[in-house]
Amino acid sequence: MERLTSFYAKRGKHLFDAIAAFFLIIIFAPLMGLIAILIKLTSSGSVFFSHKRVGLNNELFIMHKFRSLHVDTPSYSEKPDSTDDERITLVGKWLRKTSLDELPQLFNVLKGEMSLVGPRPEMPFLAKHYEPWENQRHLVRPGMTGLWQLSPRRQGTIRDGISVDLEYVENLSFWSDFKILLRTFKVFWDSNTY
Repeated sequence: MERLTSFYAKRGKHLFDAIAAFFLIIIFAPLMGLIAILIKLTSSGSVFFSHKRVGLNNELFIMHKFRSLHVDTPSYSEKPDSTDDERITLVGKWLRKTSLDELPQLFNVLKGEMSLVGPRPEMPFLAKHYEPWENQRHLVRPGMTGLWQLSPRRQGTIRDGISVDLEYVENLSFWSDFKILLRTFKVFWDSNTY
């Protein structure tokens, strides 16, 4: 894990995240306001869904998303990407399809709890069952996007996801993050253009 001692890993990544998140929040503020109004107009309950996740050095933090589920429905599903999931609201289907439900995580990035790029933010009840070597994925901040989210192995097991996250941690660099951000933008653009 030599890469974690580089200037980028220790200082540069967090500085870049904070500056980028600040400007992205300003840019997306009108859209976030519109999404909040749509959620309020079409379903009861809070605009946001807030949930505990495991962050840097196994510290717990509250991760925010726009709420895409009906109130009082379980947040965990065996098939979270199912298109006929009745737990998901009408606006929620659009938010999930476009990944816009994740925009509030920019505030987590600004606070230093998350990064733009990193391993998936894990749920505490799953992290409790990690082997010691698997906890190395928590040596960096979890990300809004990451190698796993773009990987063909995304449809695999939890263990597959952990191995992809560890691969990211092993190879952490400015260029790897830059390439992941570019690929994320391309996937987002392609999925919302056609």
